[in-house]
Amino acid sequence: MLRLAGLLLCVTSLLCVCTLDGINADYIVLVNNYNPGANHLLLSCSQISNVQVESAGKRSRKNNIFHGSSAESILGKVRLEALQRPFMVDLTFCVILHLGVASMLMMQLKSGKMLEVNDASGKCLVEYKATKDQVIRIKHLDTCKTQEMGFTTHSPVLGVSGKSASETVITLENGIIKSADVEETHTLSVNARHKAATKVLSRQSLTLKKIEVGPAEVAGKDAASVVKSLDDKLMSVGVMVEKVKTKCKGCPTLMDTWKAVRSQLEPDSLSKAKAPRSFLTLLHSLRKASKSEILTVLRNCSKTVLPQLVDAVTSAQTSSSLAAILEFLDFSKKEGLVLQERFLYTCGFASHPTETMLQSLLELSQGKIGSTDIKESTVIIMGALLRKLCLKGVKKMLLAGPDSTRVESEVQMYLLALKNALLPEGVPVLAKYAESEVGAFSTIAITALQRYNPELITPEVKKMLNRIYHQNQRIYEKNVRAAAADVIMNSSPSYMEVKNLLLSIGHLPHEMNKYMLSKVQDILRFEMPACKLVRQVMKDMVSHNYDRFSKTGSSSAFSGFMARTADVTCTYNLDILYSGSGTLRRSNMNIYGQSNNALLHGLQVTIETQGLESLIAATPDEGEEDLESFAGMSALLFDVQLRPVTFFKGYSDLMSKMFSMSGDPINVVKGLILLTDHSQVIPLQSGLRASAEFQGGLAIDISGGMEFSLWYRESKTSVNNRGALVVIGNVTVDTDFVSAGVEVGFETEATLDFITTVQFSEYPFLVCMQMDKTTFPFREMVSKQEKLPSGQTFSSKRSRDQLVPGSEFPLHLENSNMCKKVFEQAW
Repeated sequence: MLRLAGLLLCVTSLLCVCTLDGINADYIVLVNNYNPGANHLLLSCSQISNVQVESAGKRSRKNNIFHGSSAESILGKVRLEALQRPFMVDLTFCVILHLGVASMLMMQLKSGKMLEVNDASGKCLVEYKATKDQVIRIKHLDTCKTQEMGFTTHSPVLGVSGKSASETVITLENGIIKSADVEETHTLSVNARHKAATKVLSRQSLTLKKIEVGPAEVAGKDAASVVKSLDDKLMSVGVMVEKVKTKCKGCPTLMDTWKAVRSQLEPDSLSKAKAPRSFLTLLHSLRKASKSEILTVLRNCSKTVLPQLVDAVTSAQTSSSLAAILEFLDFSKKEGLVLQERFLYTCGFASHPTETMLQSLLELSQGKIGSTDIKESTVIIMGALLRKLCLKGVKKMLLAGPDSTRVESEVQMYLLALKNALLPEGVPVLAKYAESEVGAFSTIAITALQRYNPELITPEVKKMLNRIYHQNQRIYEKNVRAAAADVIMNSSPSYMEVKNLLLSIGHLPHEMNKYMLSKVQDILRFEMPACKLVRQVMKDMVSHNYDRFSKTGSSSAFSGFMARTADVTCTYNLDILYSGSGTLRRSNMNIYGQSNNALLHGLQVTIETQGLESLIAATPDEGEEDLESFAGMSALLFDVQLRPVTFFKGYSDLMSKMFSMSGDPINVVKGLILLTDHSQVIPLQSGLRASAEFQGGLAIDISGGMEFSLWYRESKTSVNNRGALVVIGNVTVDTDFVSAGVEVGFETEATLDFITTVQFSEYPFLVCMQMDKTTFPFREMVSKQEKLPSGQTFSSKRSRDQLVPGSEFPLHLENSNMCKKVFEQAW
């Protein structure tokens, strides 16, 4: 911290000598005939001399970078002379003595609130509490409007919270300022882990030492004429601090940074913490690079690391990086599909996208695209960006999209895009397609409605959902009906809606009876919002009786806690719906994070199959007799729906893949994601500026697979999640003559597997679900750095490592008993 001490203040023709907290240095301030109640023209002349620079913290000589240094050696001769040069201040609007010191003396003798521009904080709401001998000025920093705005992550769960406070206490004696003390604090913390936090503390103190006679007044009609009469060379300088771009001397180039980190970004390293750590290092360098520098790195990159480099370039979200990646990728060709999709997915996860990014995707979708898969991903990701931005052209395109084509895959594409966009205007469109005769349309539309705020699920939409579930107009597939029931129960249902759902149990297909029963029991056990109403309905013995609540089957619904801390609550739920034949119909795994009264849908992996009864000579359920053989997977990651993956479609495709099936999982999503991205500049009352940045990088690998054995009459579906997370936050005060900063962070690596094994060699068939979390490491770090241009440095680091034990997440008791039988037979 820089402390410039001492003050000479002339009030009512007297010269007042003050010092800052006992440090010897002088400011000269001339204020003639000062009268707070008079309408006089007030000018102040200020001069600083005898400057000293000391460390704010108590340090030994060895660790004190300022020891033995003079002000001239630190600031330089030119800057020191400039700092000690006299300057004039116009007091008509505010007092500002070198921004920091003068703002300490800004006051009024009446209590009240007002908007002021009195220092580098900008225009702020200021509250005064005045008594005879004391004035307290409280600056509400959350109201300040400065010239320099930062950015933060779209999701509050992944974001950063800040608290700021500023209070000045001015003591008066016989109408003269006796002392002024300021304390200002700024705290920033990661919402998901508030222990990862930084704090900026700024203190200033002025004390009156003596009073002496001052110089004579200078008369004039306005401030400009008075200043002109004193010195023609004086210039007018505004109160607000202009944006300053720091130039880094000796910093590595983008190519230097890339060479240093590329080995940590190989595919085999993506489950290790070193991958996201290197990703964040590269990201900082990319944000300072030009388009040509970025293109050079892209064109000189090996094939194995190039996908990860595309993730980083897109995550940078600068105009240069976007221009470079769009020039590098050729979407008109079928080659390079992996790179094209990695670019699109990263756009969907963008922390603070621009309209330029969304406009670029719109133009891309309207141009020549060599792959239909990439075309689908482009439109689907546009929906994710539209939720964060608003571009009329994209909104109009997505709302009209489903009715603009008769191609089934294109209709699904637009519905998935609307599922991402969550436009209120999209509710009627989704409601229309929810009642479609095409099961895929209905499923997508209803699951999209499930993501909307319950307030947007109108009575008309709820009537439509009840028509689907109760099949009032036609027969629907089980998974469509189950999805409709989920939306009804999650959208503030009425007493009669809940009663009718309970009354339906016992009249549904065998496995759907069990699914709905499990759903009701899960709502009660996990105390979901509808639980009170469900309990009320269950007081009626017609709705709640042994006949309904004793249905058997293998389908289930279960919710549980993955983690509960003071900062974040993480929950999971697993829904499994089978056909009466014993084949899997739908497996749905969800993970949610809740923090700061906000909800984040962290992960959803859905596996759907249909039309497999012919393989085991079984009879399909009602309404599913003519379904084409199909198996596929759909993933939603951090609130972004991704393009679904198809395992097989059609009987011939099923047969060919069954004989060639290796059992290896199919990749759903793999890459580097910028989860947390927060940047801001904190202008301090002292005139210094603190720069704060928090970034969180995730290396993720999600894959899924399905094995089907006619010989052993067994099927197995698996969802494998591998990930490594690194979050780093730093605050620096960087001037031309000294820099200081603190960095905090944490990192972890984790694995989560979900496996469902079904044995249908006999009836009732055996189903075992497993959800395992392996033991994983967790590390917290904090470091401090100080540096002078001469090369003198001080640094300190400390960290704490721990191992978090693995576990198998609990499911319902029936599942545990079933797993014992499955593994006993397998053994």
